[in-house]
Amino acid sequence: MKFQIRKFKAVFIGFCILFLQKINAQYLEGLTQVSDTSFTNNSAFKKAVKYFPNIALVPEMHFDDVAMKNDIVYCNHGKRKMKLDVFFNKNKKEKQTAIIIIHGGGWRSGSRSQHHQMAQKLASLGYVCFTPEYRLSTEALFPAAIYDLKASIRWVRENAEKYNVNPNQIVSLGFSAGGQLAAFMGVTGNMPLFEGEITKSKSQINAIVDIDGTLSFVHPESSETKETKNFGASTQWIGYRMKHNKQLWETASPLSYANASTPPTLFINSSIPKMHAGRDDFRKILSENEIYSEVHEFENSPHAFCLFSPWFEPTIHYIDQFLGKVFN
Repeated sequence: MKFQIRKFKAVFIGFCILFLQKINAQYLEGLTQVSDTSFTNNSAFKKAVKYFPNIALVPEMHFDDVAMKNDIVYCNHGKRKMKLDVFFNKNKKEKQTAIIIIHGGGWRSGSRSQHHQMAQKLASLGYVCFTPEYRLSTEALFPAAIYDLKASIRWVRENAEKYNVNPNQIVSLGFSAGGQLAAFMGVTGNMPLFEGEITKSKSQINAIVDIDGTLSFVHPESSETKETKNFGASTQWIGYRMKHNKQLWETASPLSYANASTPPTLFINSSIPKMHAGRDDFRKILSENEIYSEVHEFENSPHAFCLFSPWFEPTIHYIDQFLGKVFN
């Protein structure tokens, strides 16, 4: 009962968004319509290698049995075409688990090519991987990215036959901001408030893999609860300082919707506590509802650990192991 109340509360808060926007001025200066290219695998490496001199960027990967299709349009916003890339094993004939891989970059930067190495590797293990782009905060504020990723899930389900995908085994996986978005996909499946466009296809996913993505912007563990003078990445995406519209920050938090319908969830984390704010409370809700979850936390690791050796291969192993348990 308390979880139904939690879910109703979160939905009610969402319907209050438009009213609240009229009370406090929304921050729109970040909508530059110019791509922010500040976060890349290379820029993350240059930052991390200062403190972890033994790390290495994961090189490009190519496997003889993995095919790749680029620049597939999955939805449109007027003339704006939203694209994704697909990686699949050419030799697999039976239906496979689909993994939608969502890139990080503070909801403002990054690109869908960020995890092509991960997509290649997972595809070599028999998964079908999709790397969608989504509208960042230079282009549109929350919940635009949610609408886009829901559309990508529906597209995958609609094209399941074409890519040998099992429509009942669709996974949302993401790193950093992408981890938050992956969790959000899992807890708001088919919720009208966040669908953007209602179609016959469903947007629910069947498992979550959250790699160092926050579960709550308003949790005591979250760095966003500490007021700063700057408009950080979260503020630029949500469009308000927390003190001006805390309800909207709660609405954007996956923890607000965790309930008995949440899919099994894997958390792979760095050693930076603020990057997994709300994780333990999220897992508590899953445990109370007998929903499977795992946590793997790398000691003495940077936030972008999954982009580097020596953490890339163990990350792939944990993902493969978890999905094997969930779907077998």
